[in-house]
Amino acid sequence: MLKSVLGHQIHKVSHITGEFLLRSGATSTEYFDKYLFESRPELLSEVAEHFLKILPPDYDLLAGLEMGGIPIATILSLRTGKPSVFVRKQAKKYGTCKLAEGADIEGKRLLIVEDVVTSGGQIVISAKELRERGAIIENAICVIDREAGGARALADNGITLQPLFTMSQLKKFG
Repeated sequence: MLKSVLGHQIHKVSHITGEFLLRSGATSTEYFDKYLFESRPELLSEVAEHFLKILPPDYDLLAGLEMGGIPIATILSLRTGKPSVFVRKQAKKYGTCKLAEGADIEGKRLLIVEDVVTSGGQIVISAKELRERGAIIENAICVIDREAGGARALADNGITLQPLFTMSQLKKFG
């Protein structure tokens, strides 16, 4: 599937309007409900195919952020053969008390995987906590960059963001 066709499909199935409170605290009159495209195997598969063309070359583990980054990291793991870890918003307070479930992250180069980036706040928080546990984080990918300061916030924290689509691109495909 052409990238423009994928963008059109993502817009068609997941773009909704109304009034929405974003994680950043901002409000928006439009929203991309990522679960509407992530739950469709044909679209998730195409997202992975297009990510394969832009993944950075040097990483050890795919780090899917709770919750939307996990299905993307999982399908990319299947396609690349790279292991994945699933990163919680907060470390468990029971059992192993882990922040990142799966492979050991200490000394490993993690590629953060997220679905939608607005302010970049959750990636910044997660990257800080993962780095405190010994992970090396230089890159992040996302399906949609809402172009609301997230890329700049990540750059300020030493992380390069590579989106599959920007909000502007998806609006053109809509």
